[in-house]
Amino acid sequence: MNQEDTRFEELCGQVRLDMERLHVPGAVVGVMSAGEEQIRGFGVTSVDHPLAVDATTLFQIGSITKTFVGTLIMRLVEQGKVALDAPLRTYLPDLRMSGEAVAERVTLRHLLTHTGGWVGDYFDDCGIGEDALATMVTRVADLPQLTPLGEVWSYNNSGFYLAGRVIEVVTGKPFETAMQEMILDPVGMKQSFFFAQDVITKRFAVGHIVREEQAEVATPWALGRAAHPAGGLICTAGDLFRYARFHAGDGTTEDSTRLLTPESLAQMRVPQSAAGGLSKIGLTWFITGGEEACILGHGGGTNGQITQFILAPEHGFALVVLTNANRGSEITGAAVRTAVQSYLGVTDPEAVPLESTVEELSSYVGSYDAPLTALELRLEEGVLMAQVTPKGGFPKPDSPAPPPPPPVRIALYAPDRAIALDAPWKGTRIEFLRDTNGSLAWLRVSGRIHRRL
Repeated sequence: MNQEDTRFEELCGQVRLDMERLHVPGAVVGVMSAGEEQIRGFGVTSVDHPLAVDATTLFQIGSITKTFVGTLIMRLVEQGKVALDAPLRTYLPDLRMSGEAVAERVTLRHLLTHTGGWVGDYFDDCGIGEDALATMVTRVADLPQLTPLGEVWSYNNSGFYLAGRVIEVVTGKPFETAMQEMILDPVGMKQSFFFAQDVITKRFAVGHIVREEQAEVATPWALGRAAHPAGGLICTAGDLFRYARFHAGDGTTEDSTRLLTPESLAQMRVPQSAAGGLSKIGLTWFITGGEEACILGHGGGTNGQITQFILAPEHGFALVVLTNANRGSEITGAAVRTAVQSYLGVTDPEAVPLESTVEELSSYVGSYDAPLTALELRLEEGVLMAQVTPKGGFPKPDSPAPPPPPPVRIALYAPDRAIALDAPWKGTRIEFLRDTNGSLAWLRVSGRIHRRL
C-alpha cells in the first residue's frame, strides 16, 4: 500500500468511527492529491428507506454554493456587467434596506465578504416560481441592521439572496439557469442540480436530526428556491473535484475554454477581512493556512446535511466530506484537521487555555442573542459554562428548534478569546467584541455575532 492509500485509509477509518459514535447514518469522503482522486461512501442514504451511500451519491452541499456564486460574479465582472464596488442599486434600483444609507452604499463586495451588517440568518420559502428571489429581496428590506455597513464580519446568508438577484437581473435569466450555463456546464459538473425533481430519480442522501442517540429523517428535504444562491446546490464528490481542479488551475476548463483569468482567481483569494477564529475571508472563500499552504475552504449546512470542502491550489489538494446528519460537523471538522496535517503538514496553532480568575471570567457572564440561537454564559465553581439554545427558524420561519446540545466548558486563551473544551463544540473558538467605549457588545461564534443583552 502506497503512502496515498495509507493516508486515505486512515482518514476513512476515522470517519467510520466518528459516524458510529455520533449516530450519523451516511457519509462520503474524498481526497484529491498527487493527481489522483479517491472517494468512498459509508452507511446509508436514509434510516427510513436505506440505500448504501456510494461515491456517486448526491448530497446537498449547502453554503459551499456561495463560492460558486462568487465564481459566477467574477465572470460577470470580467464581462463588464457588474463591478464589485459599484452601489448595488446600479443593478437593483428599487433596493430597500432597513436604513437608507445602507441601501445607497451596499456593494457586491459587501455581500461576497459577509460585511453587510444586517441580520444574516433569515430563511423562508418564497415559492418555486421564477419570482422567488425577487420576492425574497423585498423581505430582506425589513431585516434589522445590527452593525455599521462594512465594519464587522458576521456570516450573512441573506446577502446572497441579493447577489443571486443581481445575477438574474444582469443576465436576464433565472439564477439556476445562469449558474448552469456559466459555471456548471463549462466545468463539466453533470451531476449537480438545484431542483428536487432533477434529483429524485438518482441516489441521494436525506438529512437527519440525531435525538437521544437516534437519527430521525429531517423534513422538509429541499430548501426553498429563494435560498438557492445561499446554499441550494446538490452534487457529488466527483463533481466537487471537477470544481476543485478548475480553481486550482489557470481559469480554463478541461477542454481549454477560458472562464476566468488567473488574476480573477487570485483576486478571490485575497483576504478582505478577518473572519473569526483562524480564518480570513476572501471573495466567498474562507482562507486559512500560511506559508506552508494557502488553504481555501467552505462548509455547508442544510436541514440535517453537513458538508465541508477545502482546496490547497498550490498543492493540487482537495478534500470533500459529505454527511447526512446534524452531528456531521464533528465529523467534517475532525476530517479537515486530520487531512491537512497528513497531506499538507499543516497544523492549526494550539489555543492553550489560561488560568483565569473568577473576576476575569465573570465579566463575560451573561446572555447573548442571535436570530437562530440564544447563548448563555454562566459561572459554575469557577468554570465558565456555555449553553446554546436553538430557536428554530430554519429552513422556514416556523420550523421547530432542534434539540439543544449539552452545556460545555469554555476557557480563555487570550484577552477576549475563548475556546470550547467539550463536545460537541470542542475546539470551537469564541470571540468577544467590544464597542468604541470598550464595553463588551457582541460574542462571535461559528461566524455569527450574538448581541449581549
